[in-house]
Amino acid sequence: MSLASSLNTANSIFRNTSQQTSVLSTNIANDGNENYVRRQSVVVQTVYGASTTQNERSQHMALLRQLSSSTSQESAQSTLLEGLTSLSDALGGNDYELSTSSYLANLQSSLQSFAAAPGEYALASTVVTDAIDVANSLNNATAAVQNVRQDADAQIFQQVDSLNKLLEEFKTVNDTVVRMTATGDDASNYLDRRDTLLKDISSIVGVSVNMRDNSDMVLYTSDGTTLFETDPREVTFDRTYTYDATVTGNPIYIDGTPVRAGVGGNTDGEGSLAALVQLRDEVAPTFQTQLDEVARGLIEAFAETDAGGTNELPGLFTWPTGTVPTTGTVQPGLAALIKVNDAVRSDAGGDPMLVRDGGINGAGYVKNTDNASGYTDLINAYVDALSAERSFSADADLKTTASVLSFASNSIGWLEELRSNATTADENKTALYERTFQTYSSKTAVSLDEELSLLLDVEQSYKAAAKLVSTVDEMLKAVLEMAG
Repeated sequence: MSLASSLNTANSIFRNTSQQTSVLSTNIANDGNENYVRRQSVVVQTVYGASTTQNERSQHMALLRQLSSSTSQESAQSTLLEGLTSLSDALGGNDYELSTSSYLANLQSSLQSFAAAPGEYALASTVVTDAIDVANSLNNATAAVQNVRQDADAQIFQQVDSLNKLLEEFKTVNDTVVRMTATGDDASNYLDRRDTLLKDISSIVGVSVNMRDNSDMVLYTSDGTTLFETDPREVTFDRTYTYDATVTGNPIYIDGTPVRAGVGGNTDGEGSLAALVQLRDEVAPTFQTQLDEVARGLIEAFAETDAGGTNELPGLFTWPTGTVPTTGTVQPGLAALIKVNDAVRSDAGGDPMLVRDGGINGAGYVKNTDNASGYTDLINAYVDALSAERSFSADADLKTTASVLSFASNSIGWLEELRSNATTADENKTALYERTFQTYSSKTAVSLDEELSLLLDVEQSYKAAAKLVSTVDEMLKAVLEMAG
């Protein structure tokens, strides 16, 4: 080997070790950065026999796809569980002490106590107070349900805006990746950013990935709608600011296709948008229907009939129309409107003893015509009416034949089962996400021990090159001395 070729070899080693050191330093600086994919500088031979370095990125597309999918599933499940927990909290949490079912049990107990001593004004007042609690529980539960829907709608609006911004940035980064890949430049930093954007997008909407030439990435939703192909597709949504039981939320459109709501406690939706639509349009409205049916059953159970048995009007429980709703037919928003009749409320100038005697709707509806202090027929009829089976709408997703007490209890059971299933599914999907993330990280993340070990190897190469230069230097000095 000539002295010149030896110097060229040393120079090549210096250049390569410098680039390798730079890559290793960058890796070490990003230890713990979950959005950074490890690089490695590999020494390769050119067609002319020279050695150079080439940067490679430790990407694993199959695992990235799996991570994207598990992110979407976990995001949807946690969003659904959060909404169900909000509904549960509004009813008093795990014991549901603020639920209509609990207050109905108190009302039944106070009616039974009143029947045992029908001449006691204080017991009549207790019945009315417990009835007010029942009506308030229905009013409050309805407000909570509609707040959940309104909050879901607001979150949809925010996330649609975020999704459109993410897609716009995704286009900028993807275009840069395609251009740099085509020209042979190192696009690692932009690839990292694109992967990060993909994970953020996946948390909002389920995504499937397709790769094209020059690392061009195409995104589809989990339902097959094009989300990004060269350009982002438009995601649109019109927000609804005020909700009640009669209001239907607007759909979310991706490239003109509506986003499908998830189904079930173990939701099949992917991404938070699907779960939010499920909460707003499926779960909360169904629970609202159940509340409305409880309210209708109460008005029906405590309705008064006149002496001839031909006219029927709301009694203890009423609502603004002053009529008894049709049996088995949902009256949207009734649970927000139900109240205790002013005729029996002492705070409104009424007489609680009308619960015993009848006549809430006037003299023609009085049952205790003799004004007997021991009269219990009407009170016992109310107790029986709470336990009597009656028809309920199938839209409530519960048994269509049940007592008011059972129906209210079944409604709690329906919500609890849904929340229980969602909790179990959330634990499973969170575990799946964590395992997937760990597997992905083990293939792509920086290992500090490995990087330091490689850095020592590079240091040895540098020392060898330095020794070679030192040897050449000594030989050149010897040659010069010989030449005089």
